[in-house]
Amino acid sequence: MSVNTGDLPEVMTALHLLGNGGPEMLELRHDVPVPSPADDEVLVRVRACAMNNTDVNTRVGWYSKAVTGATDTEGFATDESVGDVSDDGTWGGDGLTFPRIQGADPCGEVVAVGADADAGLIGRRVLADGWIRDAADPSDRSKAGYLGSERDGGYAQYCTIPAVNVYPVDPVDGPPLDLTDAELASFPCSWATAEHMLTRPAVGPADTVVVTGASGGVGSALVQLARLRGARVVAVTSAAKLDAVSDMGADVCVDRDVDDLAGAVLEAAAGRIDVLADVVGGPDFAPLLEVVRRGGRYTTAGAIAGPIVDLDLRTLYLNDLELFGCTVYEPPVFEALVGYIQRGEVRPVVAATWPLSDFGAAQEAFTAKSHVGAMVIEIP
Repeated sequence: MSVNTGDLPEVMTALHLLGNGGPEMLELRHDVPVPSPADDEVLVRVRACAMNNTDVNTRVGWYSKAVTGATDTEGFATDESVGDVSDDGTWGGDGLTFPRIQGADPCGEVVAVGADADAGLIGRRVLADGWIRDAADPSDRSKAGYLGSERDGGYAQYCTIPAVNVYPVDPVDGPPLDLTDAELASFPCSWATAEHMLTRPAVGPADTVVVTGASGGVGSALVQLARLRGARVVAVTSAAKLDAVSDMGADVCVDRDVDDLAGAVLEAAAGRIDVLADVVGGPDFAPLLEVVRRGGRYTTAGAIAGPIVDLDLRTLYLNDLELFGCTVYEPPVFEALVGYIQRGEVRPVVAATWPLSDFGAAQEAFTAKSHVGAMVIEIP
């Protein structure tokens, strides 16, 4: 039994992922049953949902160990050189159940709650922590699932979410935040990932941090969040985006396409760096790791240029480096992010918004990587 705001429709518009592959595996349907919240869940009327690399990586099967190259858009399921990706094509190393509604970043209002959820959430505008943890053992990362991967997400008019995962953003008394639904939707996945990447190596005011892929969703969040911590930021991005990334707060920007990227970073930082915050990987991994000082830290949550890298173990152990892989974060990471948003300490960077009906064009533009910040889908 649930409590709701009134009569809810029986069906909704939603984007179905039908299987691993290219964009042809996405189908917009208008006859999808509206889900009902379980006792410990809420039903959210989604207004906006940001796009993320994980959407593409999951669709194409890039997380499979059979894939060794950079991220792609067309899918690896039919690539004979790769083989079958259906059994381990998700972030957690499992197969995906189809059809699946993707979308990790829903922003909207709660319209119904389960029997054990707080009825006071009804009518509140909320963001969702996408990590769905095991209710009996929330600290066990191996039992976590992700919104839009292990369960249906926000590319739909309605979405059920565990009540413990939703965070009201507007004050109970007083005017709502001066942020649109699309701006709010740009935060959860990318920014929580970035906050996790900085939390694990304990980035602080004494640190110089190098951010690769600084124009993307996670990268642009890393720039702002590292500066919020008082760190000095050296951002690596394309020449066309240097000014935009500088405007976000980077102290120094470096063109990623220079002949000697590691040398350019070393010069820009005026010496060896404390933290390398990397979402790119690929061939620049090894030379950039050499720029990290003895006792420094490497933190990562992505490998858009390729997951297979060269690592000289002597660089790791002789320099006493610490390496942090960042995926499933603890709830305080998301709680901290919500606090930054509510206090106005960070600002959203939304490159463009698209209606759900134009999702194909939106994802094509997203994968072209010519934008700065986030791209957001608006749900009618």
